[in-house]
Amino acid sequence: MPVRTLGYVEKNIMKTEVKQVYGHIAAAITILIWGTTMVSTKVLLNDFKPIEILLLRFILGAISLVIVYPCRLKGTTFKQEGMLFLAGLLGVCMYYMLENVALAYSMASNVSVIISASPLFTALLGKLLLKGDESPKSAFYIGFVVAVCGIILIVFNGKKLELNPLGDILALFAAVCWAAYSLVVKKINSFGYNVILTTRRIFEYGLLCMTPILAFSELNFDMSKLCNSVNMLNLLFLGICASALCFVTWNTAIGILGPVKTTTYIYIIPVISVAASAVVLHERITALAATGMALIIAGLVLSGKEGTSGAKHKQNKWEEET
Repeated sequence: MPVRTLGYVEKNIMKTEVKQVYGHIAAAITILIWGTTMVSTKVLLNDFKPIEILLLRFILGAISLVIVYPCRLKGTTFKQEGMLFLAGLLGVCMYYMLENVALAYSMASNVSVIISASPLFTALLGKLLLKGDESPKSAFYIGFVVAVCGIILIVFNGKKLELNPLGDILALFAAVCWAAYSLVVKKINSFGYNVILTTRRIFEYGLLCMTPILAFSELNFDMSKLCNSVNMLNLLFLGICASALCFVTWNTAIGILGPVKTTTYIYIIPVISVAASAVVLHERITALAATGMALIIAGLVLSGKEGTSGAKHKQNKWEEET
């Protein structure tokens, strides 16, 4: 291989590696914030209904993205708008509604464990729909089992397991919706539009999909509750950080790492929750929780160790052509 060609290949490999690092940082930032949103949601549930919190956070999120990048998404085709609408329906409306209703019927611990199955559903749907483009190797599935065992140790931590068919099934549907959303976002990223603009359009479609639900909900926005400093700070956190920022960083990570590798970061959410509780609420980390945290981290490392066969195939093919 000529020296010039070799140098070109090395530069592209370095660029790819740097881009991968950015992708992991984006995913880590997202999960770090999402792992602490439960506290804000619990505080707001004292004064607001789940649908009200959902509506307010995504309205704030959409407004934030307009302020940050006040441009319009132009030149989209009908098919592309359809994909954006599907992302809004799956990732904004259905996922959060199913999760909130599941929490009303089932234990939070059950829902946490079931939602953590999103990476597995992402891999299975990717293998089915993307024709091998996102086909994980055996290490991914071993990592999944190890991580879920760790999550079970953390969320139950000696508590009695109580099954509730309705709530657990809704949580399962929520996990499937998030997996499907991640795959749709991968397709949206291939359109080449600015990620802030596509995320904002996803929010807009998500809010549109909520309107039929709002018609059957008794909304009662008490301005005194909205003006309460604690409520306002928590709403701003959920709207600006957990919605506007995190959806942009999550969608960016999917564009770089792919939906399968990105969704494995969901395993880390219980670890962050336990660590946050220890620091903020001074809760003791038990031996079971510590073991669970170690298993989750080991599972995450295993799941990302070999990557996906589709990604490796593409890299090898690119090297051969180069």
